[in-house]
Amino acid sequence: MTVTSDEATSLAPPRPEAPEGLEPAIPAWRLALTVGVVALGGLLFGFDTGVISGALLFLKEDFHLTSFQEGAVISSLLLGAAAGALGSGGPADRWGRRRTLIVIAATFTLGLLLATLATGFWTLVAARVILGLAVGSASSLVPLYLAEVAPPRLRGRLITVNQILLTAGILVSYLINLWFAEDANWRAMFGAGLIPSVLMLVGLFFVPESPVWLRRRREGGEVTALEEGGRGGSHRTLRGMLAVPVVRRALLIGVTIGAVQQFAGINTIIYYAPSIMQRAGLPATNSIMYSVAIGVANLLMTVAAIPLVDRAGRKPLLVLSLVGMAAALVPLGCALNGAFGGASHAVSLVSMGLYVSAFAVGIGPVFWILAAEVFPPDVRAKGVALCVLVNWSANFVVGQLFLPAADLFGEASVFWFFAAVCGAALVFVVRAVPETKNRSFDEIQRELATGARQQL
Repeated sequence: MTVTSDEATSLAPPRPEAPEGLEPAIPAWRLALTVGVVALGGLLFGFDTGVISGALLFLKEDFHLTSFQEGAVISSLLLGAAAGALGSGGPADRWGRRRTLIVIAATFTLGLLLATLATGFWTLVAARVILGLAVGSASSLVPLYLAEVAPPRLRGRLITVNQILLTAGILVSYLINLWFAEDANWRAMFGAGLIPSVLMLVGLFFVPESPVWLRRRREGGEVTALEEGGRGGSHRTLRGMLAVPVVRRALLIGVTIGAVQQFAGINTIIYYAPSIMQRAGLPATNSIMYSVAIGVANLLMTVAAIPLVDRAGRKPLLVLSLVGMAAALVPLGCALNGAFGGASHAVSLVSMGLYVSAFAVGIGPVFWILAAEVFPPDVRAKGVALCVLVNWSANFVVGQLFLPAADLFGEASVFWFFAAVCGAALVFVVRAVPETKNRSFDEIQRELATGARQQL
């Protein structure tokens, strides 16, 4: 057999006859280096979504932006991210995971450079769209790649590293905003992101290709796990994917959890925490400082999730997370209605802290883990891309509708709606989501196939 250049640079691709999910025999230090380099995509994901909150305070005056233009600067990244997530699956299958990640890192660098040098509104929107393409592609491909290089017993923890760096990226962006706020230097805020983007771009030339992708290439793309779920049509089109019961069940799980992650209201807390606190009776004199506090809580609880995802399991963490989020949203809504009198602002602060903590220890990281685990290998890239597309689209919808809905129905009603979403999602998780802890990809597919046949 002729060894390709990608195979020669891999850590130690499994033998063709080895079952998928076999732990790769690679040195621990090299696996750690690989995870560290690739997970910089998560850091850039968080940084590019968070940095605009501080930069916008100053660039809107430099460019004399209207309220509509301010919204366009923010939402352009979300729309770009949805497109990037949708378009990442095909290149990842054709070119390989590593080469596609190199393109993503280059796109991050281009977008940050353009944002740093922006000369007006349209240049800035173009930069944000480019960054959105990179963010959406990275949010889809980084957890997928980590899932394919990780041993089953470490898969949850290694994918959670991506979520940790994502939350760290948000926190870093807030701290950088705070550092440069005194000088109103929004260009430096964007420019700081060039450091991790260049490091990722250079580092990716020294990491291996996914052994799962290499195995598929050697075997001509044939994967027996998918065949267990049924035959018929091309599995590489959406219609072909939906024709297979196993893939339909995987899509149901991934798309539902991805939508719930946003429709449970997390980004309303991240984006609008200072205004929520102010309406509850607490002066909001420094919005960046409040953002830093939220970012710290988010990061600490995500770190706490590392040992839990492979010990407690994915499903128990989802249950705990949804219960905790619902329990925090109900008193938050009451506090915004003034039900606690002078203590309303304190109840709001505690409720938001508990909500963010419950999110970060459960559905925050677990969505990305499950999305990378439940799909058969020959449709995994496209399946993850669809789940991430739904996640970003829901993010956009919630971000655009939160303030109008709050004005129309009241903030309390909106947060009670989020609590109801958590309750409905809890029922879905208990009934439909399998436990994937410590299981190989083949074992996960067999369970999904069994469940799919039982539903027919």
